[in-house]
Amino acid sequence: MKNTLLRCSAFAAAALLTTMSSHAAELKKPDGYPERSVSIIVPYGAGGGSDQVARAWSKAMQSVADIPFQVENKPGGGGLAATPDFISRPKDGYTILQQTDGLISAGAANQVEAEVGEDIVPICFTQATFSQIYIRPNETRFTDWASLVDYAKKNPGKLTLANIGVEKSMEVIQVNELEQAAGIKFKTISYDKPTERYAALLGAHADVLFEQPGDVRKFLEAKQMKPVLSVIKEAPQAFSDVPSLKEAKLDIPVLLRVRGFWIHKDVADDRKAYLRQACKLAFETEDYQKFNKAKYMHLARSYYEGDDAVKLVKDMLGTYRKAIK
Repeated sequence: MKNTLLRCSAFAAAALLTTMSSHAAELKKPDGYPERSVSIIVPYGAGGGSDQVARAWSKAMQSVADIPFQVENKPGGGGLAATPDFISRPKDGYTILQQTDGLISAGAANQVEAEVGEDIVPICFTQATFSQIYIRPNETRFTDWASLVDYAKKNPGKLTLANIGVEKSMEVIQVNELEQAAGIKFKTISYDKPTERYAALLGAHADVLFEQPGDVRKFLEAKQMKPVLSVIKEAPQAFSDVPSLKEAKLDIPVLLRVRGFWIHKDVADDRKAYLRQACKLAFETEDYQKFNKAKYMHLARSYYEGDDAVKLVKDMLGTYRKAIK
């Protein structure tokens, strides 16, 4: 048995090395880069969604590029405190910023001392997902989106909605757009921590929750939360019984929750191209695909790179600027 296990381990190691060598051969490595580990700055604390993405991605990147990636957690300032540190570092491709759509909304609100999409450019987005409106399954005042809207119109400002507490965030702007289009008004209760938002709905301290499906998957599977609206144009198959914006006749822009990796514009073009190529290979690895599926990040398009990523950023900037104005 011991010899068999050793042979299996040796075979697995050999297979991993073969895969790494195969991926490395696919990459067009620039002269002299990379020669040491690459740092990934995460502007949030360890254990959160961004940290999980960064660590899953760094592992996948290491497997395809055969170089180490080091995660640095630098929380603070609602996710923006780490940006000056990132901007001040050498523009040599050895520092990457992991960020969410929070960077885009902050850029639209002129809260970043750099032009998002111009000075700070995306390498790739490896997660993109939509939001939903949730209620408790045992709610009796309304049971679906149509009856919720009807109740809200008859009781203006009475329904409480648990949402994130960051001003001008994707969540706040998207809910504002939703209210205007539906002709309703929630009484928003802001919570900084996701667990507080979820507890508010489950404990009947809030009537409605605005969140992404991957973040509340365990509550959905336990049937403790019920989605009544998917804030996306077309409903994904996994939520075919939940109305989309099109089905609810709501014509509003869709603001996605995105998580991805950014670099300074002054990094050499061949290094940027190398990182983007490596990112695509990393995203396609079995481990990263498994990670994304576990987070419900496979329900809609979840990967953007190059011109597509830049276009997504600029489109979202335009939507945020219009909403903020």
